[in-house]
Amino acid sequence: MKPNSRQIQFKLVALGYAACFVAATTLLYGRHLQELRYPEEASGGMWAAGDAMLYIFIACLFLVPTFFLILVTAKFEALYTAYTKFLLGLSLSAPVCLGMFLIGKNYVGETLLNLCLVRLLCSLFILAGMGFSRWVARFDRAKRFASSALVIEGLTLVVAVAQLIHAWNAPSNH
Repeated sequence: MKPNSRQIQFKLVALGYAACFVAATTLLYGRHLQELRYPEEASGGMWAAGDAMLYIFIACLFLVPTFFLILVTAKFEALYTAYTKFLLGLSLSAPVCLGMFLIGKNYVGETLLNLCLVRLLCSLFILAGMGFSRWVARFDRAKRFASSALVIEGLTLVVAVAQLIHAWNAPSNH
């Protein structure tokens, strides 16, 4: 049985993810070996900044096959509609995380607050992915779900930035 072009496209996307996984694993293992070789230096702020840049690079690396996966799945109505429903659910996690983050550490555990912070920091990447997903959507239901997800994520990001600006400009109680 000869594979059709869509099967080949999905296999190429899977190969792209596998290559990203291998690259990410190699980079993280190399960083781990550096930390073992220089344990005193590895606890400093400059190493933490390097770690953060490495994580951002790896996240951007995984965006490349995701871009192609979105293009390939956009051709299938049921699959793409399910994907945009997932995007809508993902977008709903942003206001929940913002609310928990605003409630503060007196009512929410530190681990959950850290998870919410990471979710909010990734919001710009998620918003870009949602915008692209809406742009390539071909079917009406998928367009509606993607548009709703985009609006929720965008408004949450605007509120988060407004809260941050307000917190910086608020007089200190100290």
